[in-house]
Amino acid sequence: MSTIDPQPRMIKTSEQPTAVLRERVAMANLTEFFGRAFGAVMAAAQAQHASPTGPPFALYHGMPTDTVDVEAGFPVTPGFSAAGDVISGLLPGADAFEAVHKGPYDTLERTYALILERMSAEGMTPSDTMWEFYLSDPEREPDPGKWQTRVVWPVVGEVRAG
Repeated sequence: MSTIDPQPRMIKTSEQPTAVLRERVAMANLTEFFGRAFGAVMAAAQAQHASPTGPPFALYHGMPTDTVDVEAGFPVTPGFSAAGDVISGLLPGADAFEAVHKGPYDTLERTYALILERMSAEGMTPSDTMWEFYLSDPEREPDPGKWQTRVVWPVVGEVRAG
C-alpha cells in the first residue's frame, strides 16, 4: 500500500526565502533550465554560506503555454542576496491546495487537474502562480514511476474557516 496520497488537501503555506534563477523558458527546454538553475543556485548559496532548507522547486508565474515564466532554485536560510543571475525570492504564505504526484514529470497534468477539480468543487479560484517541490532525485532514483513531486497551488482570496 502506497503512503502517497494523490488527493488534494487544503494547506496554509508559510513564507519561505528562496534563491532562484528566473527566466521565460520554452516548455521543451525546462529540463535543461532546471539543471542549469539548480547548479547555479547551489553554487551561489554555498558561496554565501546559505543552506537549502528544503528540496529543489520550480515556481510558475502564469499558466504555461509554449513558454513559461519560471523560477527554479531552493528555499534557503534568510539573508541570501543576489549574485549574478541568481536572485533572492520568496515562496508566499497562502491558502493553497497540495497533492503529491507519483510518477514521471510528463504526467503532472493529472495531478494539476485533480487540484483544479477540488478547487472548483469548493468554489475557489486558482492563483496564477503555483509551485512544485521535487522530492526525488532522478540521478538517485532512475525509475520515473517512483518519482515524487509535491504540487502546491494557492487559491485567490482568503479562505474562511468553517
